[in-house]
Amino acid sequence: MFFGPADLSASMGLLGQPAHPEVRRAIEDGIATVRAAGKAPGLLALDVDLARHYLVQGTRFIAVGADVTLMVSACRDLAGFGASRAESSA
Repeated sequence: MFFGPADLSASMGLLGQPAHPEVRRAIEDGIATVRAAGKAPGLLALDVDLARHYLVQGTRFIAVGADVTLMVSACRDLAGFGASRAESSA
């Protein structure tokens, strides 16, 4: 069973808040229910700390990060590098 925190938060009226305490509680309850049924719970986490939290809670598989967020992060890093080089040569 795969949990999507972003989708769940939106369906709970907490759009853009996948780490909201109510969403976390719902996922934790879901993880426990799925494990009790002898199945493997998993989810997508965009935040490494949240991924660790859900691993401790008993997820059996987890995806950390997403292609778009990883590319945005890398582009910000590169833009920062370019900006710092431009400032140092001015």
